[in-house]
Amino acid sequence: MRLLTFVSRTRPAAPRLGVMLGERIVDLAAAEHLKPDAPALPPTMRELLALGAPGLARVRELFDTAKARQSALPAGTLLAESEIRYLPPISDAEKFLCVGKNYRTHLAELAANDLIKEMPGEPTGFIKLNTCLTGHDADVERPSTVSRLDYEPELVFVIGKPAYGVKEKDAFDYVAGITILNDLTCRDTQKAEVASGSRFWTSKNAPGFGPLGPCIITMDEVEDPYDIWVTCSVNGEQRMRVNTSDQIWKLPRIIEHFSRLIPFEPGDMFSTGAPGGVAVGKPNAEDLYVKPGDVVECAFEKPAMVLRTRIVAPTR
Repeated sequence: MRLLTFVSRTRPAAPRLGVMLGERIVDLAAAEHLKPDAPALPPTMRELLALGAPGLARVRELFDTAKARQSALPAGTLLAESEIRYLPPISDAEKFLCVGKNYRTHLAELAANDLIKEMPGEPTGFIKLNTCLTGHDADVERPSTVSRLDYEPELVFVIGKPAYGVKEKDAFDYVAGITILNDLTCRDTQKAEVASGSRFWTSKNAPGFGPLGPCIITMDEVEDPYDIWVTCSVNGEQRMRVNTSDQIWKLPRIIEHFSRLIPFEPGDMFSTGAPGGVAVGKPNAEDLYVKPGDVVECAFEKPAMVLRTRIVAPTR
């Protein structure tokens, strides 16, 4: 399934949960009348994931029923994409950790630009703040103080049940699904932050610097998370294409490492690093940094999903 969080463009209201059905969206709250005897679903993705397998099974039952009856569903149950605005699938995670220095191809770029001193001996990471997150097909302002804004498409794993002291062999038992992060990065300030050893990077946490989504793809639809081609295009021109097999620290090692001392909860996320091919690694980087008017698309080829972002000029 492909789970999303959205708001209606025509009926202002609180965020709602949905499931993609082709190019349309099943509004789960509106669809609950299809199974009136079933327990009501919670209103947020984090609360839904906290229900574990029974919660996802209830969503699956609603989805299957809506799919079978889609030609006769009441108005408002099945929505066109034009009727909604995507929000981050999860906007209130307790913890969103981003693993750094995790693709061999990207390490070479970082070293060439003095953005890494040595290869770490274990997974390292920094915090992505909820306040920087935005959804699919959103406008993101490039601040007037930023001239080197770079793209970083990343595979994100979403935790589906409490995880503490997890062993590598059991790691995927704790994963609900995957999504895409465009970890937009201000290269103007990143070098100083790396030199300081900061784990709270302003270069990656400005408002809008975390496009996320559009959906969470549940793991039953992910054939192999370490054989996914990740791409990034700017204005229709493909800038990078790297396979997730190039990652140094795979998710089982990442979860075991961080959960030794940190308890993770449903809805927490791990972003697993930027692949090689970002602008900063190119000899013509100054021409490639994104600017107002650019459209950036980060994607998985299979399972197919595209996260689109428009870069705009600041309004203040």
